Amino acid sequence: MKAFTYEPSKHVPYRNTEVLERVRKIRREDMEKHSNPDFRIKVVPDADMGIILLFDMFYRIKTAADNGEPIVLIMPNPWPHYRMLAHMLNKAKVDCRRLYTFNMDEYADQDGNIAPETWRFGFGYAFKNYFYYNLDKDIRPPENHIFTPTNENIKDYGKMIADLGEANVVYSGPGWTGHLAFIEPDAPEFQANSMEEWMDMGPGIVTLSPFTLAQNSLHGSFGMSGDIARVPPKAATIGPAQVVRAKNRLQFCGITVHGTTTSWQRLITRLALHGEPTPLVPESIHQLLRTDSYVSETIAMDIEPDFEKGY
Repeated sequence: MKAFTYEPSKHVPYRNTEVLERVRKIRREDMEKHSNPDFRIKVVPDADMGIILLFDMFYRIKTAADNGEPIVLIMPNPWPHYRMLAHMLNKAKVDCRRLYTFNMDEYADQDGNIAPETWRFGFGYAFKNYFYYNLDKDIRPPENHIFTPTNENIKDYGKMIADLGEANVVYSGPGWTGHLAFIEPDAPEFQANSMEEWMDMGPGIVTLSPFTLAQNSLHGSFGMSGDIARVPPKAATIGPAQVVRAKNRLQFCGITVHGTTTSWQRLITRLALHGEPTPLVPESIHQLLRTDSYVSETIAMDIEPDFEKGY
C-alpha cells in the first residue's frame, strides 16, 4: 500500500511532526507520568473537574479569611458554576472583604478597544453576574477589588497584581491552539527571541487565532452555532509572567463538545502536558513550573480513529 504523508497546514502553530506523532500515541495509563516531579498530573472523573476547581477556590478563600490574610486570584473564563462558589461562601459566611480577583482576559475589537463591563457577552459582565452579585452583601469584597482588563488599566494590569504580592493562584486550561488565557502561540504581540524572554512578557492586547474564533463560536454566549463572525477579533490578556510569578498554579483539561466524548482538547492536552515546553504551545509553560494539572477521563481517552462516526 502506498504511503501518504504530508506536513501540517501552515495555519497550525506547532508543526513538529515527530513530537505530534509521539503525543498522539500517549495512552490513558501513561497520562500521569512526567519527568518533572513538580508538574503533577492527575486523571479524574469528568464529573469531578468542576467540583475540584470550585472547592479549591472556596478552600483558598476561606483559609485566607480564617487567617485574616488577603488573597489574590487570577480567574478563568466565568461560567455559571461561579454561582455555586458564591453559594458556598454565603452558606459558610466567609468574610471575602480581603479577596482580590483578576479576570485573566477580556475581548477587544479590531482596534484593540477592550469590551466594557456592560457588554453582556464579555467575561467581566459574566463574572460580576455569576459570582460577585451572588455574594451576600455583608461578605462581599469592595467592588474595586474585582478587576477585569480595561482600556485604562491594561498597561498596568501586571503591576496591579504585583503590587498585591502577585497572585496566590492562577487557574487555566489549554485552548485549541494551546493558548493560556488568550496568550496565542502565533500572535504577533507575543513573539519573543527566547523562552526566557517570552516567560517575562506581561499583559497586553492580542490578535486571536482563527482556531480560537472557531472554539469560542461554540460557547453558549455566542449561540453554539459556529458563528465565527460573532467572536471579537482581539482580546486583552495576562502574560506568561503572571503565570510564572504566581505562588500556585492549577491547570484543568476537561472541555468536550456539549457533554459528548468529542473534544478538540484531547490532542492539545497531550501536547501541552507531554510535548516540548515552547511558546508555540503556551500552556506547556506549566511543565517547567510547580503546577497541579487535572485531566478528565474523557480527555485522557486514547486517540483512535472511529470510522463509524462522521462529523
